[in-house]
Amino acid sequence: MNTENRNTVMEEKLIRGGNGMAVLILGGILYLAAFCFTLYVFAGERYHFFIPGILSIVYLIVGWLPFLGLKILRPNEAYVLTLFGNYYGTLRGPGFFFVNPFVTALNPVAGSSELSTAEVVASGSAGALVSGKRSAHKISNRISLKSMTLNNEKQKINDKLGNPIIIGIVVIWRVTNTARAVFNVDNYSEFLSIQCDSALRNIVRLYPYDVTDDDGAGEKSLRGSSTEIANKLQAEIQAKVEIAGLEIVEARITNLAYAPEIAAAMLQRQQASAIIDARQMIVEGAVGMVETALSKLSENHIVELDEERKAAMVSNLLVVLCGNKDPQPVVNSGSLY
Repeated sequence: MNTENRNTVMEEKLIRGGNGMAVLILGGILYLAAFCFTLYVFAGERYHFFIPGILSIVYLIVGWLPFLGLKILRPNEAYVLTLFGNYYGTLRGPGFFFVNPFVTALNPVAGSSELSTAEVVASGSAGALVSGKRSAHKISNRISLKSMTLNNEKQKINDKLGNPIIIGIVVIWRVTNTARAVFNVDNYSEFLSIQCDSALRNIVRLYPYDVTDDDGAGEKSLRGSSTEIANKLQAEIQAKVEIAGLEIVEARITNLAYAPEIAAAMLQRQQASAIIDARQMIVEGAVGMVETALSKLSENHIVELDEERKAAMVSNLLVVLCGNKDPQPVVNSGSLY
């Protein structure tokens, strides 16, 4: 039974609504005519029209029912309609339409408050919808087909090396299959939020926060390979939400940092690594400068130095070039020896 339920995937069935304006005008004329005819028969005591008068009264009682089938849609909106519990179809496209007045429009997220600029903000662990800006009215039963933003709350996750990091992502998504979004999951917005959490944890655990030259050439990291990580994250989220009829337009890392408990130690490590790299560059440059100086002195026959004097000169030049402070020169006015 469970296997059958998992394999049952609703597919979208598009319907074409009638001309809502024509139904509105015709219904209004008929309603007005029935009202006038009722007054004509009973107020004028013309009882030879008794049966037509009764029919007019009946129409006044039930004539408002067709007006329930009038639906207005704005661009990038849709109605998912059910008739007596069965999927009736999806009404798409902007306009004023008439459908079966007994159908019911469904939207699983209609109970939550609508967000300004169509932005959905979801908490990372619980997947509950929250927002800093909420409008006073509720989301209607229309399904929005616009691109929306899910800004996932920052989470603490261990990377490949076991270091705790704080990471947050933003996901741009939209509904592409309204039937799947409504019938295959309970609430597609919360479903997306939970799947984003799961995919983010799976991806982060495969990569270290950062790599150095000693860690291996070509290894990808969260900090250095953000584009590749984002593409893999997008692909994994898309695979998880396919059943809900959602399309992941883009997924990006918006926040990435070490957790507070190790941030200071990692900063010291980065500083030490930077100092070592800088010192290595300085030493390499100093050795090259000393080599060039000795070579020029020898080629131009400016001064002839024995091995001991060369060693002393090399030592002095390296001290001057590699020192942290400016050197204090000592002028020797005596002879060379």
